[in-house]
Amino acid sequence: MAKDLAVILNNGSLNSAVTTALATQKFRPIMIYFDLGPGTTSRMRAAYDLQVAHYKPYREHTLSMPILTALPSTSDAAVAADPRQPGLVAPQLVNLLPLISAAVPFAAHYEASAIYLGLRIGPSPDELAQATEYVQILNELVQIPCQQQELEIVTPLLELEPWQVVDVGVQVAAPLDRGWSCLEETPEPCGSCRGCRNRETAFQQAAKPDPLRPARKV
Repeated sequence: MAKDLAVILNNGSLNSAVTTALATQKFRPIMIYFDLGPGTTSRMRAAYDLQVAHYKPYREHTLSMPILTALPSTSDAAVAADPRQPGLVAPQLVNLLPLISAAVPFAAHYEASAIYLGLRIGPSPDELAQATEYVQILNELVQIPCQQQELEIVTPLLELEPWQVVDVGVQVAAPLDRGWSCLEETPEPCGSCRGCRNRETAFQQAAKPDPLRPARKV
């Protein structure tokens, strides 16, 4: 096993930027971007390319995974409005499975020590316990066919709040200006979509300036 290599699933997001920074503290990165086809923005891909230029990985690959955008999804608003709807953790874990399955052959080929991903659930006890158990099961499923008992799926952001992700990112010098959060296909963040609002809140709560937003004049 190549002790110094790790596969990192990176979609160009802020979480991916921080996760990759954490992984590179221990490993040389092999970065994988999943092209989900229609419904995804070119800005996410552009952000990924910027992160590749920043981290200069040992290898990087793009895999086509349009199946995830072909399936209907439950919106955040519907879940919030109807308590009978399942929590958002379940769809996240379901969508994670094909991504991990696609990454495992690369980990086996390169004899990598770990597979990193920026899955974040937060501190909610029930959802965190469910996600933690799920990742543990995935670890066992990955290790058996690869015959690599030391291969580990690592989710360093799993229990963090969004502001804590920002705080950790600053501590490890992650390129936060190369992590895209906006849901719109615009040259600059729109500032009004859910992704932009969540990002703004996270930076405000972390008391850190967002490098993608100009400083406001007092």
